[in-house]
Amino acid sequence: MNDVKSVNNTESQDGVKPVILVVDDEETIRFCLKEALEVEGYKVHTEDNGENSLRLIKKMIPDLVILDLKMPGMNGLDLLREIKSYDQNILVILLTGHASVDSAVNAMKDGAFDYLEKPFKMGRIKLVIEKALSTQSLMREVSRLRAKANIAGGVNIVAVSQEMKKVFEHVKIIAQSPSSTVLIQGESGTGKELIANYVHMMSARSKYRFMEVNCAALTENLLESELFGYEKGSFTGASVAGKAGLFEATQRGTMFLDEIGEMSLPLQAKLLRVLQERKFKRVGGVDDINVDVRIVASTNRDLEEEVKKGTFRKDLFYRLRVLPVYLCALRERKDDILPLVKHYIHNFNKEFNKDVNDIPSEIEGILKNYDWPGNVRELKNVVERAVLLSNSSTLSAEHLLLSTEAGSKERAEDDDADQSIATVEKHHITEVLNETSWRMTKAAKLLGINRTTLYNKIKHYSIKQE
Repeated sequence: MNDVKSVNNTESQDGVKPVILVVDDEETIRFCLKEALEVEGYKVHTEDNGENSLRLIKKMIPDLVILDLKMPGMNGLDLLREIKSYDQNILVILLTGHASVDSAVNAMKDGAFDYLEKPFKMGRIKLVIEKALSTQSLMREVSRLRAKANIAGGVNIVAVSQEMKKVFEHVKIIAQSPSSTVLIQGESGTGKELIANYVHMMSARSKYRFMEVNCAALTENLLESELFGYEKGSFTGASVAGKAGLFEATQRGTMFLDEIGEMSLPLQAKLLRVLQERKFKRVGGVDDINVDVRIVASTNRDLEEEVKKGTFRKDLFYRLRVLPVYLCALRERKDDILPLVKHYIHNFNKEFNKDVNDIPSEIEGILKNYDWPGNVRELKNVVERAVLLSNSSTLSAEHLLLSTEAGSKERAEDDDADQSIATVEKHHITEVLNETSWRMTKAAKLLGINRTTLYNKIKHYSIKQE
């Protein structure tokens, strides 16, 4: 008998209530533990077999599993190994009869936190659970502090310019809110995903999943079924068993909706309901599923303009824009260009076993004066190519595909009142398309943008294949 109907996590003082899964083929034990532990303030789910438990664990990611060692089908020891293989942070307490104590002790070597011999006293199991969750909380806090130290120390983030320093100070404050939605705006390639990750890692949700979804990469129907899941038979090709969506898989974590401006109006309405009511229905479903997920969205579009044009819901825009973040283009924070180049050279030296350590002054000038239409993503790709192709310790202009003449030409165009950044961008995109024989995937990678954005820019600038 399966006692789980839906995932419904409520918040405690620190934002989430500990979730416990009880797995035992004896209904009486499941019932007694569920009743006793819910009184203690835990959120408790139950299952009667290992196979179903494993599927549920991957969907909800419990903090603790109380597991019977002897069960038909997948036994407790096999399930323990599967759990630890999936997520080492999930703690497991084993329930065992007197005859199987030796097996339970051996299971400690496979990662079990503790074991309890049947018949057990409820007071004893409560103490063991409290100890287990305290241990887990400490482990997660250490991991979180290490992650924060790495981020704060600049291991994952390079920000020298005053513009970016202000952004990160702002984001640190934003991350203190565990549930408020965040809207990150800026051109393609400015690092919106990095900021979304930063918000997640600095928040109380950092011990749970960070789920990234590119709204422009999927069709409307596929995006809907991926986000919300579907019931069996809800559409042609739907699996017999149905499927849980990404919202369910991200319980208590952070959902990053990249390129939210590409989302269709019907899907915007469903997302609005998630933000307002914290619940949704699967495709083809009738039952509400409660969800506790923080939404961080990003776009390179001007959503206020999209609202005026009627392509983006006004109510959703204001729901998303509770905590706004704006990332300026790399050409507007040029103090970050050379530090970023050195950072990426260091990384790619290790990856490709190279020793590039000299950037001639003329190359520095080219890099600083180039407009970087693909922003940081383009810069990273340019440095990757240059380091990979390099056969000396000096960074070469020929490997950058940004010649001194090109840089001078672009600077001249900047000085010409009749020229604009758009002209430079169109020229650069055209050159890359021609260099790659109009192979879209390769061109998009070199430009540091995705294929959808590249198609939009080709259409916008009316670029024709020669």
